[in-house]
Amino acid sequence: MALTSQRLGAASWWRSLGALAQTALVLLVVSGVSFLFLKLSPGDPVAIMLGSDFSRDSYDQLYRQLGLDQPWIQQYAHWLWRFVQGDWGMSYVSKQDIFEQAVLEALPVTLTLAALSLLVALVVGIPLGVVAAVKRNSWADLLASAVAIGGNAFPSFYLGVVLIWLFSVALGWFPSMGYVSPWDEPLTGLWHLALPALTLGAWYVGLIATVTRSSLLEVLEQPYMAAARARGEPGWRVIWVHGMRNVLMPLVTVIGLQLGGMLRGAVMTEVVFTLPGLGMMITSAVQTREYLVVQAGIMITALLFIAVNLIVDRTYALLDPRLRQR
Repeated sequence: MALTSQRLGAASWWRSLGALAQTALVLLVVSGVSFLFLKLSPGDPVAIMLGSDFSRDSYDQLYRQLGLDQPWIQQYAHWLWRFVQGDWGMSYVSKQDIFEQAVLEALPVTLTLAALSLLVALVVGIPLGVVAAVKRNSWADLLASAVAIGGNAFPSFYLGVVLIWLFSVALGWFPSMGYVSPWDEPLTGLWHLALPALTLGAWYVGLIATVTRSSLLEVLEQPYMAAARARGEPGWRVIWVHGMRNVLMPLVTVIGLQLGGMLRGAVMTEVVFTLPGLGMMITSAVQTREYLVVQAGIMITALLFIAVNLIVDRTYALLDPRLRQR
């Protein structure tokens, strides 16, 4: 027994070490490819920093000061060494530390928006899918399918403009732009994030409703569902306890795969509603050719992707006891 526990502990240690090595390799590849593409992109950051009136000497001096005269591989190695030490450089537009700007200011905004958008998608999408599965081929099923298709049909940037026009300009119910942290002022912050969260979560409402409906239809045909009904259990318990327990696995898979798309959609949503998140930060940095800021945004996004995948893997083990035993 002790020998078996030692083997399981060693295997778990090696799996953790392998996951850590894989994460480091992915980040290294992402950082190298993105750094090369940024170097090949058009635009001159030195000219932008100096403005419209500058001498050749001042240009050459700043060019050498930024290390742009070195080979790109040397520039990358120098940047990578500083990056892993926590020195992400300074923004020459805002004169602010990039780590503070990206991690302490922009990242919480994007994560809050993504979390609220996911909450909207789950709260609306799961009941729609359940109703569509239970009332199959009825008017409720058709209405739920219409809502799902409508949510998938509108791009986030277009839906955001429509919602601003309707609820901000025409009705005046919600603010059209600006951000207030819900962690500091909960009611005001949620009021400002209502339209952005609805805009970003609308597409995922249709996806979650469709997955819930198709998965629950398969579950309803299983013998254990008939056995639960035969025992006289209430209908809500049969559906929401026995049925949804087996729908969670495909639902978690879809959510995990689409969270990356949600982060991508957050870029356009933040631009439409002028939210100071990662998307707005990267967009502004691209316009001003702040390559260090863009690189920091790319690395944070890659880390978020990896973290989401790890969380989804751990969630599988919590939902399925067979995976825990394995």
